[in-house]
Amino acid sequence: MSLNTDNIRLVFGLKLKQLRLDKAMSLTELAQKSGLSMSYINEIEKGKKYPKSDKIVALAEAMGVDYDTLVSLKLNKKLEPISELLHSNFLTELPFEIFGISPADLLELLSDAPTKLSAFISTIIEIGRSYNMSVEQFYFAVLRSYQEMHDNYFPEIEEEVDKFLSENNIPPDQQIDEYYLSNLLTDKYGFTIKYFDEEDYPDIVNIRSVFLPKTNTLLINKRITSDQRAFTLGRELGFLFMKVKDRPYTSSWVEVKSFDQVLNNFNASYFAGAILIRKEKLIEKLEKMFNQETWNDKTLIDLADYFQATPETLYHRISNVLPKYFGIDGIFFLRFESPSGQKEYHLTKEMHLSKKHNPHETQKEHYCRRWISLNILDDLSNLQQNGKYKEPLVGVQISNYVDADQYFVMSMARPLNIISHLNISVTMGFELNDNLRNKFKFLADPKIQVREVNQTCERCRLFDCKERVAAPVILQKKRQMENMKIALKSMGA
Repeated sequence: MSLNTDNIRLVFGLKLKQLRLDKAMSLTELAQKSGLSMSYINEIEKGKKYPKSDKIVALAEAMGVDYDTLVSLKLNKKLEPISELLHSNFLTELPFEIFGISPADLLELLSDAPTKLSAFISTIIEIGRSYNMSVEQFYFAVLRSYQEMHDNYFPEIEEEVDKFLSENNIPPDQQIDEYYLSNLLTDKYGFTIKYFDEEDYPDIVNIRSVFLPKTNTLLINKRITSDQRAFTLGRELGFLFMKVKDRPYTSSWVEVKSFDQVLNNFNASYFAGAILIRKEKLIEKLEKMFNQETWNDKTLIDLADYFQATPETLYHRISNVLPKYFGIDGIFFLRFESPSGQKEYHLTKEMHLSKKHNPHETQKEHYCRRWISLNILDDLSNLQQNGKYKEPLVGVQISNYVDADQYFVMSMARPLNIISHLNISVTMGFELNDNLRNKFKFLADPKIQVREVNQTCERCRLFDCKERVAAPVILQKKRQMENMKIALKSMGA
Protein backbone atom coordinates (compact mmCIF):
# COMPACT_ATOMS: atom_id res chain seq x y z
CA MET A 1 0.00 0.00 0.00
CA SER A 2 1.44 3.40 -1.00
CA LEU A 3 1.71 6.20 1.54
CA ASN A 4 -0.51 9.26 1.37
CA THR A 5 0.84 12.80 1.50
CA ASP A 6 0.40 13.15 5.27
CA ASN A 7 2.30 9.94 5.93
CA ILE A 8 5.12 10.88 3.52
CA ARG A 9 5.59 14.12 5.50
CA LEU A 10 5.55 12.12 8.72
CA VAL A 11 8.10 9.56 7.47
CA PHE A 12 10.45 12.36 6.38
CA GLY A 13 10.07 14.11 9.74
CA LEU A 14 10.65 10.88 11.69
CA LYS A 15 13.80 10.12 9.68
CA LEU A 16 15.11 13.64 10.12
CA LYS A 17 14.54 13.60 13.88
CA GLN A 18 16.03 10.13 14.33
CA LEU A 19 19.13 11.04 12.30
CA ARG A 20 19.57 14.22 14.34
CA LEU A 21 19.24 12.30 17.63
CA ASP A 22 21.60 9.55 16.41
CA LYS A 23 24.21 12.23 15.70
CA ALA A 24 23.54 13.87 19.11
CA MET A 25 22.62 17.15 17.45
CA SER A 26 20.26 19.64 19.04
CA LEU A 27 17.68 21.57 17.06
CA THR A 28 19.81 24.66 17.55
CA GLU A 29 22.91 22.98 16.07
CA LEU A 30 21.02 21.65 13.06
CA ALA A 31 19.47 25.07 12.47
CA GLN A 32 22.89 26.70 12.55
CA LYS A 33 24.53 24.15 10.21
CA SER A 34 21.66 24.08 7.72
CA GLY A 35 20.78 27.75 7.75
CA LEU A 36 17.13 26.93 8.46
CA SER A 37 15.12 28.26 11.40
CA MET A 38 14.51 26.08 14.48
CA SER A 39 10.75 26.52 14.20
CA TYR A 40 10.79 25.39 10.56
CA ILE A 41 12.84 22.26 11.37
CA ASN A 42 10.51 21.52 14.28
CA GLU A 43 7.51 21.70 11.91
CA ILE A 44 9.26 19.29 9.52
CA GLU A 45 10.06 16.82 12.32
CA LYS A 46 6.44 16.82 13.44
CA GLY A 47 5.31 15.90 9.92
CA LYS A 48 3.54 19.20 9.37
CA LYS A 49 5.72 20.43 6.51
CA TYR A 50 7.72 18.84 3.70
CA PRO A 51 10.76 20.92 2.66
CA LYS A 52 11.61 21.88 -0.91
CA SER A 53 14.60 20.30 -2.66
CA ASP A 54 17.10 23.05 -1.78
CA LYS A 55 16.25 22.81 1.90
CA ILE A 56 16.52 18.99 1.84
CA VAL A 57 20.02 19.44 0.36
CA ALA A 58 20.92 21.84 3.18
CA LEU A 59 19.64 19.40 5.86
CA ALA A 60 21.45 16.43 4.26
CA GLU A 61 24.76 18.32 4.14
CA ALA A 62 24.33 19.52 7.73
CA MET A 63 23.98 15.93 8.96
CA GLY A 64 26.52 14.36 6.63
CA VAL A 65 24.15 12.12 4.67
CA ASP A 66 23.30 12.08 0.98
CA TYR A 67 20.07 13.46 -0.45
CA ASP A 68 18.65 10.07 -1.50
CA THR A 69 19.06 8.62 2.01
CA LEU A 70 17.06 11.47 3.50
CA VAL A 71 14.17 11.36 1.01
CA SER A 72 13.92 7.56 0.94
CA LEU A 73 10.70 6.23 2.49
CA LYS A 74 12.60 3.37 4.08
CA LEU A 75 12.94 3.73 7.87
CA ASN A 76 15.72 2.20 9.94
CA LYS A 77 15.30 -0.79 12.24
CA LYS A 78 14.30 1.33 15.23
CA LEU A 79 11.33 2.78 13.36
CA GLU A 80 10.42 -0.30 11.32
CA PRO A 81 7.14 -1.04 13.22
CA ILE A 82 6.00 2.52 12.53
CA SER A 83 6.75 1.96 8.86
CA GLU A 84 4.56 -1.18 8.96
CA LEU A 85 1.85 0.82 10.69
CA LEU A 86 1.94 3.63 8.12
CA HIS A 87 1.86 1.20 5.20
CA SER A 88 -1.11 -0.61 6.72
CA ASN A 89 -4.68 0.72 6.77
CA PHE A 90 -4.66 1.02 10.57
CA LEU A 91 -4.41 4.82 10.77
CA THR A 92 -6.96 5.47 8.06
CA GLU A 93 -9.54 2.84 8.96
CA LEU A 94 -9.85 3.11 12.72
CA PRO A 95 -12.00 6.13 13.60
CA PHE A 96 -9.88 7.41 16.47
CA GLU A 97 -12.27 10.32 16.88
CA ILE A 98 -14.81 8.01 18.58
CA PHE A 99 -12.28 7.72 21.41
CA GLY A 100 -11.57 11.47 21.43
CA ILE A 101 -8.30 11.15 19.48
CA SER A 102 -7.83 13.16 16.31
CA PRO A 103 -5.45 11.99 13.55
CA ALA A 104 -3.38 15.09 14.27
CA ASP A 105 -2.98 13.96 17.91
CA LEU A 106 -1.72 10.57 16.78
CA LEU A 107 0.75 12.04 14.31
CA GLU A 108 1.98 14.39 17.03
CA LEU A 109 2.55 11.42 19.32
CA LEU A 110 4.38 9.54 16.57
CA SER A 111 6.67 12.47 15.92
CA ASP A 112 7.32 13.32 19.58
CA ALA A 113 8.46 9.89 20.72
CA PRO A 114 8.98 7.74 17.61
CA THR A 115 11.38 5.18 19.09
CA LYS A 116 9.32 4.57 22.25
CA LEU A 117 6.09 4.37 20.29
CA SER A 118 7.77 2.11 17.77
CA ALA A 119 8.69 -0.31 20.57
CA PHE A 120 5.15 -0.15 21.91
CA ILE A 121 3.63 -0.87 18.49
CA SER A 122 6.07 -3.74 18.02
CA THR A 123 4.92 -5.18 21.36
CA ILE A 124 1.24 -4.93 20.38
CA ILE A 125 1.96 -6.71 17.09
CA GLU A 126 3.81 -9.49 18.90
CA ILE A 127 0.96 -9.93 21.40
CA GLY A 128 -1.48 -10.23 18.50
CA ARG A 129 0.71 -12.84 16.82
CA SER A 130 1.17 -14.83 20.03
CA TYR A 131 -2.59 -15.09 20.53
CA ASN A 132 -3.32 -15.59 16.82
CA MET A 133 -5.39 -12.41 16.86
CA SER A 134 -6.74 -11.56 13.43
CA VAL A 135 -7.52 -8.07 12.14
CA GLU A 136 -11.21 -8.95 12.44
CA GLN A 137 -10.84 -9.89 16.12
CA PHE A 138 -8.99 -6.63 16.74
CA TYR A 139 -11.79 -4.63 15.09
CA PHE A 140 -14.45 -6.39 17.18
CA ALA A 141 -12.42 -5.79 20.36
CA VAL A 142 -12.28 -2.07 19.50
CA LEU A 143 -16.04 -2.08 18.91
CA ARG A 144 -16.66 -3.70 22.32
CA SER A 145 -14.54 -1.02 23.98
CA TYR A 146 -16.56 1.62 22.16
CA GLN A 147 -19.84 0.10 23.37
CA GLU A 148 -18.58 -0.23 26.94
CA MET A 149 -17.27 3.34 26.95
CA HIS A 150 -20.79 4.60 26.12
CA ASP A 151 -22.72 2.11 28.31
CA ASN A 152 -23.99 0.69 25.00
CA TYR A 153 -26.40 3.63 24.63
CA PHE A 154 -26.11 5.93 21.60
CA PRO A 155 -28.42 8.96 21.58
CA GLU A 156 -27.63 9.83 17.96
CA ILE A 157 -29.02 6.47 16.78
CA GLU A 158 -32.02 6.80 19.11
CA GLU A 159 -32.70 10.17 17.44
CA GLU A 160 -32.54 8.54 14.00
CA VAL A 161 -35.06 5.94 15.20
CA ASP A 162 -37.42 8.67 16.49
CA LYS A 163 -37.06 10.49 13.16
CA PHE A 164 -37.85 7.28 11.25
CA LEU A 165 -40.95 6.61 13.34
CA SER A 166 -42.14 10.19 12.92
CA GLU A 167 -41.57 10.33 9.14
CA ASN A 168 -43.47 7.09 8.67
CA ASN A 169 -46.32 8.08 11.04
CA ILE A 170 -45.87 5.01 13.21
CA PRO A 171 -47.86 5.47 16.45
CA PRO A 172 -46.33 4.53 19.81
CA ASP A 173 -48.55 1.48 20.28
CA GLN A 174 -47.96 0.00 16.81
CA GLN A 175 -45.66 -2.99 16.98
CA ILE A 176 -43.43 -3.13 13.91
CA ASP A 177 -43.21 -6.62 12.43
CA GLU A 178 -41.55 -8.33 9.48
CA TYR A 179 -44.53 -7.67 7.18
CA TYR A 180 -44.47 -3.92 7.76
CA LEU A 181 -40.70 -3.80 7.23
CA SER A 182 -40.87 -5.94 4.10
CA ASN A 183 -43.57 -3.74 2.56
CA LEU A 184 -41.61 -0.59 3.41
CA LEU A 185 -38.45 -1.90 1.76
CA THR A 186 -40.27 -2.94 -1.42
CA ASP A 187 -42.72 -0.04 -1.76
CA LYS A 188 -40.62 2.90 -0.56
CA TYR A 189 -37.08 1.82 -1.37
CA GLY A 190 -37.65 -0.35 -4.41
CA PHE A 191 -36.20 -3.53 -2.91
CA THR A 192 -36.74 -6.96 -4.35
CA ILE A 193 -36.90 -9.59 -1.59
CA LYS A 194 -36.25 -13.22 -2.46
CA TYR A 195 -36.06 -16.28 -0.23
CA PHE A 196 -33.47 -18.99 -0.87
CA ASP A 197 -32.41 -22.41 0.39
CA GLU A 198 -29.58 -24.89 -0.23
CA GLU A 199 -31.00 -25.85 -3.63
CA ASP A 200 -30.73 -22.24 -4.81
CA TYR A 201 -27.36 -21.33 -3.29
CA PRO A 202 -25.68 -24.33 -1.60
CA ASP A 203 -22.48 -22.43 -0.77
CA ILE A 204 -24.21 -19.76 1.34
CA VAL A 205 -26.76 -21.93 3.10
CA ASN A 206 -25.39 -20.90 6.54
CA ILE A 207 -25.84 -17.16 5.90
CA ARG A 208 -29.08 -15.45 6.94
CA SER A 209 -29.13 -12.83 4.24
CA VAL A 210 -27.21 -11.35 1.31
CA PHE A 211 -27.75 -7.92 -0.25
CA LEU A 212 -27.06 -7.55 -4.00
CA PRO A 213 -26.54 -3.80 -4.57
CA LYS A 214 -26.59 -3.89 -8.39
CA THR A 215 -30.16 -5.17 -8.48
CA ASN A 216 -31.27 -3.82 -5.07
CA THR A 217 -32.15 -7.40 -4.11
CA LEU A 218 -32.21 -8.82 -0.60
CA LEU A 219 -31.82 -12.60 -0.40
CA ILE A 220 -33.19 -14.09 2.82
CA ASN A 221 -32.55 -17.64 3.96
CA LYS A 222 -35.74 -19.71 4.22
CA ARG A 223 -34.44 -21.38 7.37
CA ILE A 224 -34.50 -18.30 9.58
CA THR A 225 -37.39 -17.59 11.90
CA SER A 226 -39.85 -14.69 11.86
CA ASP A 227 -37.97 -12.76 14.55
CA GLN A 228 -34.70 -13.19 12.63
CA ARG A 229 -36.37 -11.99 9.43
CA ALA A 230 -37.69 -8.91 11.24
CA PHE A 231 -34.20 -8.06 12.50
CA THR A 232 -32.66 -8.64 9.05
CA LEU A 233 -35.19 -6.32 7.41
CA GLY A 234 -34.82 -3.75 10.18
CA ARG A 235 -31.05 -3.65 9.73
CA GLU A 236 -31.44 -3.06 5.98
CA LEU A 237 -33.70 -0.13 6.79
CA GLY A 238 -31.03 1.12 9.18
CA PHE A 239 -28.43 1.21 6.40
CA LEU A 240 -30.89 3.00 4.11
CA PHE A 241 -32.38 5.49 6.54
CA MET A 242 -29.02 6.51 8.03
CA LYS A 243 -27.56 6.68 4.48
CA VAL A 244 -24.76 4.23 5.23
CA LYS A 245 -22.68 3.42 2.14
CA ASP A 246 -19.72 1.44 3.51
CA ARG A 247 -21.46 -1.68 4.74
CA PRO A 248 -21.19 -5.47 4.61
CA TYR A 249 -23.44 -7.24 2.13
CA THR A 250 -23.82 -10.44 4.14
CA SER A 251 -25.40 -10.98 7.56
CA SER A 252 -22.44 -13.08 8.72
CA TRP A 253 -18.89 -11.82 8.34
CA VAL A 254 -17.39 -13.58 5.33
CA GLU A 255 -14.72 -10.89 5.02
CA VAL A 256 -14.07 -7.82 7.19
CA LYS A 257 -12.80 -5.11 4.88
CA SER A 258 -12.61 -2.17 7.29
CA PHE A 259 -13.45 -1.00 10.79
CA ASP A 260 -15.98 1.41 9.27
CA GLN A 261 -17.95 -1.59 8.03
CA VAL A 262 -17.88 -3.14 11.50
CA LEU A 263 -19.02 0.11 13.11
CA ASN A 264 -21.69 0.79 10.48
CA ASN A 265 -23.04 -2.74 10.82
CA PHE A 266 -23.30 -2.21 14.58
CA ASN A 267 -25.13 1.10 14.07
CA ALA A 268 -27.62 -0.47 11.64
CA SER A 269 -28.14 -3.42 14.00
CA TYR A 270 -28.74 -1.00 16.89
CA PHE A 271 -31.28 0.79 14.70
CA ALA A 272 -33.05 -2.50 13.95
CA GLY A 273 -33.24 -3.44 17.62
CA ALA A 274 -34.55 0.00 18.52
CA ILE A 275 -37.41 0.03 15.97
CA LEU A 276 -38.46 -3.52 16.86
CA ILE A 277 -38.19 -2.96 20.60
CA ARG A 278 -39.49 0.55 21.23
CA LYS A 279 -37.75 2.19 24.13
CA GLU A 280 -40.83 3.50 25.94
CA LYS A 281 -42.73 0.21 25.73
CA LEU A 282 -39.67 -1.79 26.84
CA ILE A 283 -39.14 0.47 29.87
CA GLU A 284 -42.80 0.01 30.82
CA LYS A 285 -42.58 -3.80 30.58
CA LEU A 286 -39.22 -3.96 32.40
CA GLU A 287 -40.64 -1.96 35.30
CA LYS A 288 -43.42 -4.53 35.64
CA MET A 289 -40.94 -7.40 35.47
CA PHE A 290 -38.63 -5.87 38.07
CA ASN A 291 -41.53 -5.27 40.45
CA GLN A 292 -42.62 -8.91 40.48
CA GLU A 293 -42.16 -10.49 43.91
CA THR A 294 -41.16 -13.84 42.37
CA TRP A 295 -39.23 -14.77 39.26
CA ASN A 296 -41.19 -16.11 36.28
CA ASP A 297 -39.32 -17.61 33.30
CA LYS A 298 -42.30 -16.97 31.05
CA THR A 299 -41.84 -13.21 31.40
CA LEU A 300 -38.74 -13.25 29.19
CA ILE A 301 -40.33 -15.50 26.59
CA ASP A 302 -43.40 -13.23 26.49
CA LEU A 303 -41.15 -10.17 26.09
CA ALA A 304 -39.35 -11.69 23.10
CA ASP A 305 -42.66 -12.76 21.54
CA TYR A 306 -44.28 -9.35 22.07
CA PHE A 307 -41.45 -7.51 20.34
CA GLN A 308 -40.93 -10.22 17.71
CA ALA A 309 -37.26 -10.24 18.72
CA THR A 310 -34.60 -12.90 19.10
CA PRO A 311 -33.28 -13.43 22.65
CA GLU A 312 -30.01 -11.81 21.57
CA THR A 313 -31.73 -8.70 20.18
CA LEU A 314 -33.91 -8.48 23.31
CA TYR A 315 -30.91 -8.67 25.65
CA HIS A 316 -28.94 -6.09 23.70
CA ARG A 317 -31.90 -3.72 23.74
CA ILE A 318 -32.32 -4.21 27.48
CA SER A 319 -28.64 -3.35 27.90
CA ASN A 320 -29.25 -0.12 25.95
CA VAL A 321 -31.88 1.21 28.36
CA LEU A 322 -30.82 -0.09 31.79
CA PRO A 323 -27.87 2.25 32.45
CA LYS A 324 -29.65 5.43 31.32
CA TYR A 325 -33.23 4.82 32.48
CA PHE A 326 -32.78 2.52 35.48
CA GLY A 327 -29.30 3.47 36.75
CA ILE A 328 -28.12 -0.14 36.35
CA ASP A 329 -24.73 -0.28 34.63
CA GLY A 330 -23.01 -3.31 36.22
CA ILE A 331 -24.03 -5.50 33.29
CA PHE A 332 -22.38 -8.17 31.19
CA PHE A 333 -23.55 -10.05 28.09
CA LEU A 334 -22.34 -13.45 26.86
CA ARG A 335 -23.26 -15.57 23.86
CA PHE A 336 -22.25 -19.24 23.76
CA GLU A 337 -22.55 -21.79 20.97
CA SER A 338 -22.62 -25.54 21.47
CA PRO A 339 -23.23 -28.45 19.07
CA SER A 340 -26.41 -30.27 20.06
CA GLY A 341 -25.69 -33.37 22.14
CA GLN A 342 -22.09 -32.36 22.89
CA LYS A 343 -20.50 -30.74 25.92
CA GLU A 344 -18.42 -28.38 23.85
CA TYR A 345 -18.88 -24.66 24.40
CA HIS A 346 -17.58 -21.61 22.54
CA LEU A 347 -17.91 -18.01 23.75
CA THR A 348 -18.68 -16.10 20.54
CA LYS A 349 -19.76 -12.67 21.82
CA GLU A 350 -19.20 -10.72 25.02
CA MET A 351 -19.69 -7.26 26.48
CA HIS A 352 -18.75 -6.07 29.96
CA LEU A 353 -20.24 -2.73 30.94
CA SER A 354 -19.24 -3.41 34.56
CA LYS A 355 -15.55 -3.66 33.47
CA LYS A 356 -15.11 -6.42 36.07
CA HIS A 357 -16.73 -9.61 34.99
CA ASN A 358 -14.99 -12.66 33.61
CA PRO A 359 -14.90 -14.69 31.45
CA HIS A 360 -13.29 -13.37 28.34
CA GLU A 361 -12.83 -15.46 25.24
CA THR A 362 -10.29 -18.22 25.78
CA GLN A 363 -9.11 -20.90 23.39
CA LYS A 364 -7.42 -23.40 25.66
CA GLU A 365 -9.24 -23.31 29.00
CA HIS A 366 -12.47 -25.00 30.11
CA TYR A 367 -15.32 -22.68 31.09
CA CYS A 368 -16.91 -23.28 34.48
CA ARG A 369 -19.62 -25.92 34.14
CA ARG A 370 -21.61 -24.31 36.97
CA TRP A 371 -22.72 -21.40 34.80
CA ILE A 372 -26.35 -21.26 33.82
CA SER A 373 -25.11 -20.29 30.32
CA LEU A 374 -23.76 -23.81 29.83
CA ASN A 375 -26.30 -25.74 31.93
CA ILE A 376 -29.15 -24.37 29.85
CA LEU A 377 -27.43 -25.58 26.66
CA ASP A 378 -27.25 -29.08 28.17
CA ASP A 379 -30.95 -28.88 29.07
CA LEU A 380 -31.78 -27.82 25.52
CA SER A 381 -29.82 -30.76 24.07
CA ASN A 382 -31.68 -33.19 26.34
CA LEU A 383 -35.05 -31.85 25.23
CA GLN A 384 -34.04 -32.08 21.57
CA GLN A 385 -32.87 -35.67 21.93
CA ASN A 386 -36.20 -36.60 23.53
CA GLY A 387 -38.22 -34.67 20.92
CA LYS A 388 -39.67 -32.32 23.54
CA TYR A 389 -38.24 -28.91 22.53
CA LYS A 390 -41.01 -26.35 21.91
CA GLU A 391 -39.79 -22.83 22.75
CA PRO A 392 -36.66 -21.02 23.98
CA LEU A 393 -35.50 -22.13 27.41
CA VAL A 394 -35.00 -19.67 30.25
CA GLY A 395 -32.83 -20.18 33.30
CA VAL A 396 -31.67 -17.93 36.13
CA GLN A 397 -29.25 -18.15 39.01
CA ILE A 398 -27.32 -16.02 41.46
CA SER A 399 -23.66 -16.57 40.68
CA ASN A 400 -21.14 -16.05 43.45
CA TYR A 401 -17.77 -15.66 41.81
CA VAL A 402 -15.09 -17.27 43.96
CA ASP A 403 -13.30 -14.48 45.89
CA ALA A 404 -15.07 -11.89 43.75
CA ASP A 405 -18.41 -10.29 42.96
CA GLN A 406 -21.96 -11.64 42.97
CA TYR A 407 -24.33 -11.47 39.99
CA PHE A 408 -27.93 -12.19 39.14
CA VAL A 409 -27.76 -14.04 35.82
CA MET A 410 -30.53 -14.84 33.33
CA SER A 411 -30.03 -17.01 30.23
CA MET A 412 -32.09 -17.94 27.20
CA ALA A 413 -31.24 -20.83 24.85
CA ARG A 414 -32.59 -22.06 21.54
CA PRO A 415 -31.41 -23.83 18.37
CA LEU A 416 -29.51 -21.76 15.82
CA ASN A 417 -31.70 -23.00 13.00
CA ILE A 418 -29.52 -21.50 10.28
CA ILE A 419 -26.85 -24.10 11.15
CA SER A 420 -28.27 -27.53 11.90
CA HIS A 421 -27.43 -29.14 15.25
CA LEU A 422 -25.99 -25.93 16.71
CA ASN A 423 -27.50 -24.33 19.83
CA ILE A 424 -26.90 -20.90 21.33
CA SER A 425 -27.41 -19.37 24.75
CA VAL A 426 -27.41 -15.66 25.49
CA THR A 427 -26.86 -14.45 29.02
CA MET A 428 -27.19 -11.17 30.88
CA GLY A 429 -25.60 -10.73 34.27
CA PHE A 430 -26.29 -7.93 36.75
CA GLU A 431 -23.88 -7.05 39.55
CA LEU A 432 -25.65 -7.60 42.85
CA ASN A 433 -25.62 -4.51 45.06
CA ASP A 434 -28.08 -2.50 47.13
CA ASN A 435 -29.25 -0.55 44.07
CA LEU A 436 -30.12 -3.75 42.19
CA ARG A 437 -31.82 -5.33 45.21
CA ASN A 438 -34.03 -2.26 45.53
CA LYS A 439 -35.01 -2.42 41.87
CA PHE A 440 -35.29 -6.19 41.28
CA LYS A 441 -37.99 -7.18 43.79
CA PHE A 442 -37.85 -10.85 42.75
CA LEU A 443 -34.26 -11.31 43.98
CA ALA A 444 -35.60 -12.52 47.33
CA ASP A 445 -37.37 -15.42 45.61
CA PRO A 446 -35.98 -18.59 47.29
CA LYS A 447 -36.54 -20.57 44.06
CA ILE A 448 -33.63 -18.75 42.41
CA GLN A 449 -30.64 -21.07 42.67
CA VAL A 450 -27.41 -19.72 44.19
CA ARG A 451 -24.13 -21.26 42.98
CA GLU A 452 -20.42 -20.64 43.39
CA VAL A 453 -18.79 -20.21 40.00
CA ASN A 454 -15.47 -19.27 38.51
CA GLN A 455 -14.08 -18.34 35.13
CA THR A 456 -12.46 -21.63 34.11
CA CYS A 457 -11.52 -24.92 35.75
CA GLU A 458 -7.85 -24.09 35.25
CA ARG A 459 -8.21 -21.04 37.55
CA CYS A 460 -10.59 -22.42 40.18
CA ARG A 461 -9.85 -23.27 43.83
CA LEU A 462 -13.03 -25.31 44.33
CA PHE A 463 -11.17 -28.62 44.42
CA ASP A 464 -14.24 -30.68 45.45
CA CYS A 465 -16.28 -29.42 42.47
CA LYS A 466 -18.19 -32.34 40.90
CA GLU A 467 -18.49 -30.47 37.59
CA ARG A 468 -14.73 -29.94 37.21
CA VAL A 469 -13.41 -31.13 33.83
CA ALA A 470 -9.77 -29.96 34.07
CA ALA A 471 -7.10 -29.56 36.74
CA PRO A 472 -6.51 -26.07 38.22
CA VAL A 473 -3.10 -25.78 36.55
CA ILE A 474 -3.09 -21.98 36.23
CA LEU A 475 -4.09 -21.57 39.88
CA GLN A 476 -1.39 -24.03 40.95
CA LYS A 477 1.31 -22.19 38.98
CA LYS A 478 0.17 -18.90 40.51
CA ARG A 479 0.36 -20.34 44.04
CA GLN A 480 3.79 -21.85 43.38
CA MET A 481 5.02 -18.45 42.30
CA GLU A 482 3.50 -16.79 45.40
CA ASN A 483 5.17 -19.37 47.67
CA MET A 484 8.47 -18.78 45.90
CA LYS A 485 8.18 -15.02 46.48
CA ILE A 486 7.39 -15.55 50.18
CA ALA A 487 10.37 -17.89 50.57
CA LEU A 488 12.74 -15.46 48.85
CA LYS A 489 11.46 -12.58 50.96
CA SER A 490 11.99 -14.57 54.18
CA MET A 491 15.57 -15.23 53.02
CA GLY A 492 16.13 -11.50 52.62
CA ALA A 493 16.39 -11.72 48.86
